[in-house]
Amino acid sequence: MNTLRNKVQLIGNLGQDPEIINLESGKKLARFTLATNESYKNTNGEKITDTQWHQIVAWGKTADIIEKYVVKGKEVAIDGKLTTRTWQDKDGMKRYTTEVVCNELLMLGK
Repeated sequence: MNTLRNKVQLIGNLGQDPEIINLESGKKLARFTLATNESYKNTNGEKITDTQWHQIVAWGKTADIIEKYVVKGKEVAIDGKLTTRTWQDKDGMKRYTTEVVCNELLMLGK
């Protein structure tokens, strides 16, 4: 059951081209937003689509693949884990963000 702890699987479309960052340490980081859609009918029978946006980060070889092949609008499946990090902004305010750290990526669609 330990393999189920903190596991995230999403299928969605990129909302923007990935941001690629080459760190001084030699590591590569890819960041992008992923939109997932869920459709349902409301009480009037109208179809409603709910879009959720997720912040995704990937490191190393996964970031290399993202840099070469993944662009805005591309449908992908990701497997990863949730992480929350904190930092201080330029005004000294403490900020938080929750991201999905992508361990595996599968390109879908055409």
